[in-house]
Amino acid sequence: MSKRIQAKHKLDRRMGQNIWGRPKSPVNRREYGPGQHGQRRKGKMSDFGTQLRAKQKLKGYYANITEKQFRRYYAEAIRQKGDSGENLVGLLERRLDAVVYRAKFVATPFAARQFVNHGHVKVNGRRVNIPSYLVKPGDVIEVKDKSKQLEVVVVASQLAERDVPDYIEVDHSKMTARVTRIPTLSEVPYPVQMEPNLVIEFYSR
Repeated sequence: MSKRIQAKHKLDRRMGQNIWGRPKSPVNRREYGPGQHGQRRKGKMSDFGTQLRAKQKLKGYYANITEKQFRRYYAEAIRQKGDSGENLVGLLERRLDAVVYRAKFVATPFAARQFVNHGHVKVNGRRVNIPSYLVKPGDVIEVKDKSKQLEVVVVASQLAERDVPDYIEVDHSKMTARVTRIPTLSEVPYPVQMEPNLVIEFYSR
């Protein structure tokens, strides 16, 4: 498992957007970037800069996936039939930690990665502790019995700031979830606009 060594809210400020839609985001108070040069006037961004920014934003949203892993998702996305940008989002949303987050078993993507890594989650009755495990439509994800009363789980399931998307069926009384289909970009409830097509262009250079 990769470990995020950078303060996650710095990404919010660098992008100038509340990427995860969290009330605590510093962007809600300061819309300029971090550091001593954060308030400097921004010039027009190049095409490369725009594409790089789109990649950093999408990669950072999923608990800051490593570059090596993210490039593998790109390679798989262009190998599949159909729109490569849509394929990329579909792959990212099939990650086990992403499903755990979407199901509101925990409050943040970072907590979801840790939750899975610590062995609190089962897929089709078997314990899986790999956050990047790709869930298939129809798979049943559940929180282990011993973990259902953890405070992070109880609090997250009651969060009002986000809803469970339509492509995931959740029963919070049993702490189970099922992915019904691979979502399209328009179905994924990103708090900010994501541009996977620019990510594909960035890696295709």
